[in-house]
Amino acid sequence: MSSYQRRTALVALVTMVTVAMSGGAQTTPADTSIPDRQLFHRSDLYVAGAFAVATVALLPADHHLAELARDDDLVNSGTLRRLSTDVRFFGGPGPFIIGGTMYAVGRLGHIPRMAELALHGTEAVVAGSVVAGVIKVAAGRERPYALNADPHDFNFGGGLRSDTTKSFPSGHATAAFSAAAAVVAETHEWWPQSTWYVAPLMYGGATAVGLSRMYDNQHWASDVVMGAAIGTFAGLKVVRFNHTHTGNKLDKWFLGTRIVPTGNGTALAWNAEF
Repeated sequence: MSSYQRRTALVALVTMVTVAMSGGAQTTPADTSIPDRQLFHRSDLYVAGAFAVATVALLPADHHLAELARDDDLVNSGTLRRLSTDVRFFGGPGPFIIGGTMYAVGRLGHIPRMAELALHGTEAVVAGSVVAGVIKVAAGRERPYALNADPHDFNFGGGLRSDTTKSFPSGHATAAFSAAAAVVAETHEWWPQSTWYVAPLMYGGATAVGLSRMYDNQHWASDVVMGAAIGTFAGLKVVRFNHTHTGNKLDKWFLGTRIVPTGNGTALAWNAEF
């Protein structure tokens, strides 16, 4: 790779990380604090546009960024390989395992906010994953490891053929950003000032997941940015919906139910709050 290509790749990489980390964090307070039931606002168009521009802008640099991520010195680093494996967990089964554990502890330990955070975070991951999955199948983009892979080669419906043609967008990035956005939005509802340290921590971790997918040669940079966009919106909107539509069925069943003793044994009861 020439010095010019390396500079181009580094600029594109910085753009990807900056958009991925800041896009959701900047919209969280506005999305979760407006006392109305409207799910989408005009500001969402600006954020979506920023993600779209970043994704398109990265397309010409995808191949160069892939080469940068697969540099021999990086690939041969045992520390980076272990780190990549560790952070990948948070874009795979991690959100479901962590969410399920937190939900169980929250319900059994009578910690409502923990259970609420776990439920809404898991809902966001599911919602984001469904959207990303549909796009994966429709886009049919080849992964970087494919033989003679071309980052500009999209084949409608190609994702039905094999996992090799399900590169766009990154499912791991989507899941990680869904969970991150949900945590940031939920904690902002309870402690608004916490956003200043929770957001960098959560979005930074999600960005690490996305970078690990590039390091593992599974995704192009633009795959990661689109996954970050889908995940961020999924997390923000799921939390907003639940806080502006109190009493919805999922909250009622998973947060409002409790087992109470009766004269004949036990019965299922609902908390009036939900």
